[in-house]
This record gives sequence, C-alpha cells and structure tokens, in this order.
Amino acid sequence: MITASVLILLGIGFTAAVILAVASKVLYVYEDPRIAEVESVLAGANCGGCGYPGCAGAAQGVVEGKAGATVCVIGGEEVATNVAAIMGLEFSTMEKQIAFVDCTGGTRAEDAYIYEGAKDCRAQHLLYNGSKLCPEGCLGYGTCVGACQFGAIEMGPNGYPVVDPDLCTACGGCAQVCPRGVITIWGMSARITHLNETTDCLAPCRQRCPGQINIPRYIEQTSRGDYAGALETIRERIPMPLSIGRICPHPCEDVCRRDHVDESVGINMIKRFVADWEMNSGERLPISCAPDTGRKIAVVGGGPAGLSCAFFLRRLGHSPTIFESMPKLGGQLRYGIPEYRLPKAVLDWEIEGILNLGIDVVYEKSFGIDYDLDSLNTDGFEATFLGIGAWMNMTLRIDKEDAEGVETGTEFLTKVGLGIDTGIGKKVVVIGGGNTAIDTARTSVRLGSHVTLMYRRTRNEMPANMEEILAAEEENVNYLYLAAPTRVITDDSNKVTHIEYIKMELGEPDASGRRSPKPIEGSETLLEADSIYTAIGQKPELSCLYDESGSCSLKETKWRTLDANPDTLQTALPNVFTGGDMHTGPSLVITALGEGRKAARSIHQYLNEDQPYVSHKTQREMIPYTMFTHVPDVGLRTRSKMPDLVECDERICTFKEVEGALNAEEAKHETCRCLRCGLTCYNRDMVDGQECVSEECVKNP
Repeated sequence: MITASVLILLGIGFTAAVILAVASKVLYVYEDPRIAEVESVLAGANCGGCGYPGCAGAAQGVVEGKAGATVCVIGGEEVATNVAAIMGLEFSTMEKQIAFVDCTGGTRAEDAYIYEGAKDCRAQHLLYNGSKLCPEGCLGYGTCVGACQFGAIEMGPNGYPVVDPDLCTACGGCAQVCPRGVITIWGMSARITHLNETTDCLAPCRQRCPGQINIPRYIEQTSRGDYAGALETIRERIPMPLSIGRICPHPCEDVCRRDHVDESVGINMIKRFVADWEMNSGERLPISCAPDTGRKIAVVGGGPAGLSCAFFLRRLGHSPTIFESMPKLGGQLRYGIPEYRLPKAVLDWEIEGILNLGIDVVYEKSFGIDYDLDSLNTDGFEATFLGIGAWMNMTLRIDKEDAEGVETGTEFLTKVGLGIDTGIGKKVVVIGGGNTAIDTARTSVRLGSHVTLMYRRTRNEMPANMEEILAAEEENVNYLYLAAPTRVITDDSNKVTHIEYIKMELGEPDASGRRSPKPIEGSETLLEADSIYTAIGQKPELSCLYDESGSCSLKETKWRTLDANPDTLQTALPNVFTGGDMHTGPSLVITALGEGRKAARSIHQYLNEDQPYVSHKTQREMIPYTMFTHVPDVGLRTRSKMPDLVECDERICTFKEVEGALNAEEAKHETCRCLRCGLTCYNRDMVDGQECVSEECVKNP
C-alpha cells in the first residue's frame, strides 16, 4: 500500500524532472567545439604564463578573438600553426621574443639606505622608491625570479637578473612584477622601433648619440670578442657602421664620463673596428627581417636618411622602393664626402649589403619632374618618405658672385665625386668654416692648388670638426681668419682674378653664443684667386613639392625646411613622412640615419595602427641627474690613437684614405677604458689604491 508521503515524493520528483527538461530547452548553453579543439593542441601545461587561467581559458580566449594563435608561450611555432589551422587563419612564422634586462647597475649602484624589511622589489619601490640612489635601475631583490615559472631568470653575480634565452618563453610574468620596468619582452621589431625613454638605462653617451645606439652594450660585446653581436647591436639603430665609423664627429664622446678622468673613450674607433672586421672577413653577417607584409612604401632620396628608412622598413617586413635622382645611391656620403675620408669602394660595399635585403631602386628620376606624390599613390605606394636632403646653397650676396670661376663647395665636391672636370685654378679661395669648407679646401690641395680658407670669425668659432681643421693645417691649407668677402674682382671676360675682403673683429656673442663679427672700416684688402668656392650653408630645395599652380599640400617652416611632427616625422599629409636634412636643415650624417629609423618606425605604425605615436617618457634632452662630473675611483689609461695610412707629405697628392682602423689589441685596450656607465653607475676600478681592469677584460685578456 502506497503511503501519502511516497506519493508526495514521487510528485516532487516528477515536477522537478519536467522543470529540468523545460530548462534544458530554454536555458541551453552552446559551447563552440573549437574551444576543445584548440585546447587539445595547446601544450597542456596549464602554467598560466599566457595570462589565462590554464589552457582551457586560453583556448576560449582564442575562439572569442581575445588572443591570437601565438597565445601559448611555451608551445612555439608548431602549436601556433595548429591553432591557426583550427581557426582558419594563415600563420607563417613567429618572431623570437625574449625577456631583456635593461640595467647594468646592480652592485655598482649606490644605496640610499639599508632596509632590513621585506625583501621584495615591489615593497621596496613603495618605500621611498627603493633603496638605490638610481631612480630607474634594478632594486636587486629578485621578485622577477620568483615570478618566472620556467626557471629562465636568476640573480646574477653583479646584482641584477640574468635571463637564460633557451629557457625564456617571453610570457611576460617577470616584466609584470618589475616595479621599475627594468625587464622588457621584445623581439627584433620591438628593438628596432624602440625610442630612448627616460626610464631606460641610458649612459650619457647613449643619450647624446643622434642615432640612439646602445653604446655601452656594443663596447662590452666588442671587449668579449663578440664582434658579430656588437654589429647586431649597432644595426638595431643605424645601417651604416662602416661609413659612420669613418666620418662621424662623435658627439657621444663629448659627454663621456671618462673625459672627467683623462680622455673620453674612442667610441667611434671601436665602431669602425668591428665594421671593418666584417668587411675584411669576406663574409656578410646575416641581417634578420620580419615576414613580408606586402606593403609598398616609396622612399624619395637615396642619401643617409633614405637608406636608413628603407633599411628599417625592410627589416620590419615591408617593401620599400628608393627613388634616386643621381646615378648612384649615397647622397652627400658619395657626392659630398671626399674619397680620402670615405672611400667609395667602402660605401658601395655597405650600400650593397642594404639593398641585398630586398630593396628596389629607381635611379636618375627626379621628384617633381618624373613623378610626384599623386603618381606614387596611383602606383600603389601606401606611404611616402621624403628625404631629398639640403642641396640648395646659400649665396654671399656680393658683387660679381656669378663670375666665371666662382662656384659652391657642394657643386665642386659633386663634380669630383662624379669624376667630372672641375676646372679648378691654381690659386683657390674657400669661403666658410664648416665641414664642407674644410672638405673643399683639402680636396683642392689634392688637385694641386694653393688654398686659402677665409672665415669671418676665429678658429675657436669654426663649426667644423677640430680633427678636420687640424688635418687641413697639416696639409698646408692657409687660414685667413676674421675676414669677410665684400666683392669679386674679374677681368674683361668676367673671369675671377681676385676677391676683396674686409677685416673683422669679434663683438658681443650672438643668439647662438658665438661672438658676432663686426667689420673694421677701411680695411678692405685684395686676395688673388682664379677659383672661389663658397661654403656658407645649405638648405632644402622645396620647389619640387609645388604644382604648376604654385600650391603645395605640405608645409614649410620659417627655416625653409619641410614641416613635420618632431616626434613622428609625419607631415601635413598623413601618409607622407620626412627626415634628414630636408627636415632638420644641414646636420650630421648620424642624425639623418637616426631620423630615417624614426620615420620607418612611424610608417610601420601608420600601416598597422593608423596613427603614429611616441611614449610620454621619450627622452628628448640630456637627463640632468646623469650629467655629474665627479668620477672617483677610476685609474688613468691612455686613449688609443687612430693610425695614419698615408704620411702627411703624401696626403696632399693622393686621395687614398687617410685614417686606418685600430688593430684587435688596440680595440681591446680601448673597450677596457669604457666605464660601462648606466644612469648613475659606472665601473670603479681602483682597489686599495691599485689600478685594475674591468671584469669583462679580466675574463678576456
């Protein structure tokens, strides 16, 4: 006999079953089968290094579009390929990424105080920004070590973390816990596109370098005999170490801390040494490039800025084409720098290496005549870089300046570079005080002329490199200081015979800090000359930007340079960028190379993210607290000297290269003079009053 209680229970159960049946229809939850498929091809470690709660969470993130095929940090390309196949995506290759420690301070960084509390970097950072005097460097408590699930990081003997590249999966856990941003996850593209930031470990030399080369790093690599690694470090910032190693005026050396002890480190000497090592080895080091993107970019101008922009665009996977108006690439490097400073065979070798990456070139086509921005757009170029340089010469604005025998220094040097007859006379006067004036004077000497260089200020105010001024003196160039030309004297056929100049005296300093020259009335003097070369400044020729109606969609500055955002080099037209002398006015080659990379970075961002940008932490000025001059506990070491390849007497009748490279022993000595500076730290090498060498040099005597 069924009791009432049993009937009640049966009724409740039946009702529940009905409710569940209805709910299963109404509240049915569909799970995408691809989630299980993706999870099945992941590594299965459930490590959480990807940022998701295990492989199931990562698989769901992929299917929902929140994560890409490369979500698995330990699976590698095989896993990424499998994930992409499930999701119907095309996958080519992964760019190798790794945790990079941007700090060399460690035990060298001085303590602000000793804190015996929590041994954790984050806790230390919260407490008065940490115990180290350096405001940006590693605090040394190893919080990153504990965050790494793969054993890829350990605290090194120098007090900062060391990464094992074979174990690192680039999961980013270490970077997330570092309160100072000392650790960065990056691959080749990130290294190339990174601009100096105030939180980076920036030695003064690295801050001053217009190319932003990591100078302490490549010097350290050179000291260990890792010349290939040193070149790789250099080429993350500039593509032409051979050329720059010969002609750079090395502004970095002006702020070298070693200069407060004895003499600055021969930074450029070391760069040239490793660059020459590669060229003389007979083999080119491989230069990695990202997978092809198929994006076409026009690079107008094959000088330093254009070559640099094309080089880095190609390394980022894009397809640049250089448009050059001259028969060969190089710009001022080829047509403005004489052979004795930069042999054309060396320049050709370097340019060949750049083009070998897969860069197309169109020669002897002039912008504004053979093509323009509209035609480039029509031809499928998605962005354009304008880097046509500054080839228009400033004039003296004196009588008879157009006489036969009067020419600009750049025109003269270009003729020499092209192998064209210059028509140079026996008595030459060069007017100007910059590097172009010096190059013109030294080239004229080699062509057999008696040369006088006229400058309206004194030697102390000359803007040319002091090494070049001294070299010209050694080669018997006569200097006529405190003299300004007033008119050109000609014969009946309008051929120059003399130049008249007025003597000057220095007055008060002008806006640039140089003392302004003032004429001395009644001091006019004649100087015999049958060739006069003017080198008083240049500016970009921007008329090529204007159409037949005289309109231009781009903007000029008051200095007649092309206007652009100083951070991104983007012009008034969003798909047009600029750099080099066209943007800055006449400047250093290293500056043009640096602007080429900067523009390539912005073009890369424009193609991928629409709007180029820079970090608010971008370093623009020297960081004041790093510019101290008291550098104790450093022993004296003599600076190496660049060898002369040609004796002084022979130099005046040959265009052979004048300076040579250091040998391996000299380069080793020079690298060991480097203090391996960080923001505030450096190597102190005095122990109990006795001089010792740096650790790197002890390991590699």
